Amino acid sequence: MAQVEATTERIIAADAETVFDALADYTGTRGKLLPEHFSEYEVREGGDGEGTLVHWKLQATSKRVRDCLLEVSEPTDGQLVEKDRNSSMVTTWTVTPAGEGKSRVVVSTVWNGAGGIGGFFERTFAPKGLGRIYDTVLSNLASEVEG
Repeated sequence: MAQVEATTERIIAADAETVFDALADYTGTRGKLLPEHFSEYEVREGGDGEGTLVHWKLQATSKRVRDCLLEVSEPTDGQLVEKDRNSSMVTTWTVTPAGEGKSRVVVSTVWNGAGGIGGFFERTFAPKGLGRIYDTVLSNLASEVEG
């Protein structure tokens, strides 16, 4: 099984602390950022960064729905890591300053892909599809925090 990775980034016109706080706010802001690919969003424990347990279903394609139960950790300043209890999927959000009143947000998801021909298609198409989904999340985040 090969590891599959999808990474998207964006510069947002808001300071890194504001952007990080919005991403870590699972009970408020985070749910508002999610496009139609996400459903059944529910915070089950915590709700603010480290120690949060959040559930959602991610419909990446018309046929593929992932039931995700994510444990959130903050291993370093400016970083949120969401580990799915139901699969090998791990999503890392990294927020760093990018000049006066701006920040860079990088979201990267990795998982163990399928083998064989299905795995080939997954490695070829899944990163692009997930990239588009996260691009929408980052656009929504920018709209939420940019004054």
